[in-house]
Amino acid sequence: MVRYNLYLAADQDLAGNRQIERIVEGAVAGGVTVVQLRAKKAGARDIMALGNRLHTITQKAGVPLIVNDRIDIALAIGAEGAHVGQSDLPAALARKILGPRKILGVSVKTVSDALRAQKDGADYLGVGDIFGTRSKKDAGKPIGLEAIRRIARRVRIPVIGIGGISAENAYQVIEAGADGIAVISALVLAPNPAIAAQELRAIIDASLRK
Repeated sequence: MVRYNLYLAADQDLAGNRQIERIVEGAVAGGVTVVQLRAKKAGARDIMALGNRLHTITQKAGVPLIVNDRIDIALAIGAEGAHVGQSDLPAALARKILGPRKILGVSVKTVSDALRAQKDGADYLGVGDIFGTRSKKDAGKPIGLEAIRRIARRVRIPVIGIGGISAENAYQVIEAGADGIAVISALVLAPNPAIAAQELRAIIDASLRK
């Protein structure tokens, strides 16, 4: 069973000159439970090569690797799953291509989006942008914590908040009903990803126990 407590969207573009592999390695050691590979500017071959390197790291840690957008690459490298947005391949078709055993995540903003994604075979929902993010230029206007509350009440699958989440506000997302949080800059840009992940994980776990 996958634990979605602390989900890292490992954005190669945001990492800049820092090695994303070392960032993922540290973050996983610090308590990240799911890793997503994001590399929107790279070509297919480069994404595959990076995906294989990250998969070696995540497999050793027993953490699933999810590939953002590229279902073909997720299947090619044997990743545990893929994630699609509302403007990507429809969730129902993504599920058909992935098959029943792979993890499928879907980005949503509204209850109707969430219910449709659940019906179409999503295993979890990424809900956001919650607070406003620096990492995704097309995220749109922040939807706030109330969106988490509404969606969490209506679906049966895990809900993960994303967008501007940090150690300062992570507990608010869990208290609003999320099963976990997804972060990008909070770990990718952290001076020490392992320590930053430990801090976030402690906050999340304490909030989930309440």
